[in-house]
Amino acid sequence: MPSSVQHATHAVDIALVLAVDVSASVDFGEFALMMGGYATAFRDEALAQSLASGPAGAAAVAMLFWSGPGVRELAVPWRRLASVADAASFADAIDATPRMIPAGATALGEGLAASLALLERCPYRPARRVVDVSGDGRANAGLPLATARAAAELAGVTVNGLAVVNEEPDLEEYYREALIVGPGSFVISAEDYSAFASAILAKLSREVGGAAIA
Repeated sequence: MPSSVQHATHAVDIALVLAVDVSASVDFGEFALMMGGYATAFRDEALAQSLASGPAGAAAVAMLFWSGPGVRELAVPWRRLASVADAASFADAIDATPRMIPAGATALGEGLAASLALLERCPYRPARRVVDVSGDGRANAGLPLATARAAAELAGVTVNGLAVVNEEPDLEEYYREALIVGPGSFVISAEDYSAFASAILAKLSREVGGAAIA
């Protein structure tokens, strides 16, 4: 049986896209803090156990970088995480991911649209589909965010946000009003990138924790 067919027979409790803003507003030091935060979160034993605690016993996770119009990159392809070791391996992949060349603009709508397309290509059968957006600025270029948000709602995808508010203090409110959608959607804020690690762990724990309930 081809591997793609085998993958399609594997159920997961959640398919989660980590949609990461790497536009020019995110400098290399801030990028390192983000990646370190994500990697540390997936090495957290409680989160790793939660990933495998639902009825299917696994989660599917991928990481997508997005920036200006047409600028996006699949940083870590889909992986099925069914153990603490799987989560640690995913963390290692995050650690090994280089920074893509940023664009100046923040095409948040295109980042969300690319995340929805990535969910459609997930090789596993998810009970829930979630996009986890992390960023530090409003959409200012590319596909209108409202268009991508409407597509997510139509597809039954939940979109959550982590707003880094050091440059735009009202970004959390903007994410709440213009970005998030779907059952149980929410926004968490980080006051700056030094607070990113604790914020992303809290966000992932909340997102993944629903898998055991679904």
